Amino acid sequence: MKVRSDVVPSCDVFLENTKTVSHLSRSIESSNKDNLLIIKSKPGKNSAHWIEFKTEILKLTHTLRLYGWRDIPLKFAEKIEVEKVSGALTNAVYVISLPTFLRTFLDHKCHPKKNFSGKVLLRIYGDQFNHLIDRENELRILERLARKNIGPKMLGKFKNGRFEEYLNAETLRAEDIRNIDTSKQIAKRMRELHDGVELLEQEREDGPFVWRNWDKWIDRCEEIMKLLDDDVKKHNDIGRLGNRKAKRFICGVEWPQFKAAVEKYRKWIDDRCGKDRIRQKLVFAHNDTQYGNILRLIPEDFEGSSRSPLLLPANTHKQLVVIDFEYASANTPGLEFANHFSEWCYNYHSPTKPWLCDTNKYPTLEEQKIFIKSYVTHQPILNLGLPLNSEVNNFNRHRSEGLTIDKNRSDSSTNLGSSAAHKENLEQESIYGLEIEKQIYELLEDTRIWRAANSCQWVVWGIIQAQVPEFLNTLTTSSSSVNIALAAEIDLCTPTTEKDVQEIESISEAEAAEHEDGFDYLSFALDRALFFWSDILKLGIISKEQLPSELVERLKDVDN
Repeated sequence: MKVRSDVVPSCDVFLENTKTVSHLSRSIESSNKDNLLIIKSKPGKNSAHWIEFKTEILKLTHTLRLYGWRDIPLKFAEKIEVEKVSGALTNAVYVISLPTFLRTFLDHKCHPKKNFSGKVLLRIYGDQFNHLIDRENELRILERLARKNIGPKMLGKFKNGRFEEYLNAETLRAEDIRNIDTSKQIAKRMRELHDGVELLEQEREDGPFVWRNWDKWIDRCEEIMKLLDDDVKKHNDIGRLGNRKAKRFICGVEWPQFKAAVEKYRKWIDDRCGKDRIRQKLVFAHNDTQYGNILRLIPEDFEGSSRSPLLLPANTHKQLVVIDFEYASANTPGLEFANHFSEWCYNYHSPTKPWLCDTNKYPTLEEQKIFIKSYVTHQPILNLGLPLNSEVNNFNRHRSEGLTIDKNRSDSSTNLGSSAAHKENLEQESIYGLEIEKQIYELLEDTRIWRAANSCQWVVWGIIQAQVPEFLNTLTTSSSSVNIALAAEIDLCTPTTEKDVQEIESISEAEAAEHEDGFDYLSFALDRALFFWSDILKLGIISKEQLPSELVERLKDVDN
C-alpha cells in the first residue's frame, strides 16, 4: 500500500528528558554557525543519562521511520549530538545532529538525498502544556500551514513532542527585531501570514483567540493565585512585626481585583469596537512573534547552480521564517502588533533578568508607523482562490481594482499628452497616500487599545507556567529551582529597568545556566501586570485612586 506523502507519522511513545535537564553543564555558549545559544550536555559521571536519552531519541526516529535516521544502528546512539537550544519558554527544544563519521556511514550504506542535512529539531512539550495549549488543534494548524509551505515541516510526532525539519538559518537576537530594516521585513512576513491563511468559519465565530485563552486558563490560574495571594498576605503580616521585606502580589493587587479589571476592560473593548466588527477584523495571527521565534534563512548559492531566489533584493524579507505556531489562531492585527512591539522590551538571554519587561525599548511612535506602513503597503502574491476577509485586504482590493486601474488609464492618457489625465493621476496618487495614512493610524489605535489584552493573557500564562510547590503534589529536582519569586522575599525597590539591571554585579556562568533552567515566570507575570495596569489607566477604564499608591509608582509606562 502506498503511503500518503502528506501524512505525518506518529506513535504513542512518551520521551523522558527530566534526567538530563538537571545535568546540563554550567555554561552557555554561542554557536557562530547557527547563531543559536546552546547549552552543552555535561560529560563524566552523568553521561549515562545522556546516553539513555540519545538512545531513546534514535529509537523514536526508527519507529517514526525518519529518512536517513532510521538507517543509523542503535549501537551508535551515544555518538549523535544533542544540543539544547536556549530561549524556548514553553517547550524543551533540541538540535539533533549526526557526526561526520555517521554521515559517511550513511553515504556508503544508502546514499541519502543531497538535501539530507543530518540534523533535525526535537521539541518536547513543557510540563504545563496540557493546561495552556490544545495540542490537537496546534497539530491541525501545522498541517494547514504545511499545505501552504509556511514554517518548518513536521517530520514525526509522538505523545509529548515532535520532530521538525531543521532549517539552515540564524535565530534573530533581541536587538535584531529593533533594527529598522529587519522590522520592515518582519512586517511584510506578518502580512503574508495574515493574508495567506484563511480563517475557518468556527475560528471567526469564536472571536479573538486572546479571550479564548483567558477563558481556558482562568480556572487553573485562580487556584494558583489563591495560594500565592495567601502566601503574600501571611508573609507581610509577619513581616510587619519582624521588620522583614515585603512581598508583592503577582498581579500587583489581589487576584479578584485584577480579574475584575480584566473583565471590565474586556466589556469596554467589546462596547467600543462591537463584537461583529471585531470578528470582521480577525486574521490568522501568529500571536508570539518574539525574536526567538523568527529565523533568517541562510541561502545556499552553490557554484554552477542557479542563484537562490532568496538572494534577490525583492525577496530579502522572505529569508525570514516564523516558527513555533503554538499560539497561532484568530486575532486582530492590532493585537498581533501589540504583541510584537511588546517583545521589543525583552531579552530572554539576559544573564541577570531574562523575564524583565524593559518598556524603555518599546518602539517609538515613528518606529511603529514604519512597521505598520510596511505591513499595509505590502501586497503578497496569494492563491487566486483564497478569500480575503480582513479589512486590510478589502482596502488593498479597492486599491488594486480602483486606484491602480485608474492610474494605468491616466498613464496611457498622459503618454498621449493629456494634461487633464496627468492631473487625474496625481489626484489618484494623493488619494492613495491619504488612504494609506488613514489605515496606518487606524491600526496604531487598534494596537494601543488591544495591548492590555495581550498583557493580561501573558500574565496568566506566566502564573500557570510557574512551578508552585504548594500547588503541585510533588516537585522534581529539576523544577524545584523554578519557583524563584514565591520563595524569595521581594524588595519593593527591586530594579525593573534594563539600566538598573546593568548596574547589578555580574553573575557567574553557573548562575546564568540556572536562569535557563529556572526562568522566573512569576516575575515575568508581575512585569506584564504592571504593563496592563498602566494601559487601562491611560484608556480611562479605571482611575489611580482605585490602585495602591506603591503600585502606581511602579507601573510599566510607554508614551504611545
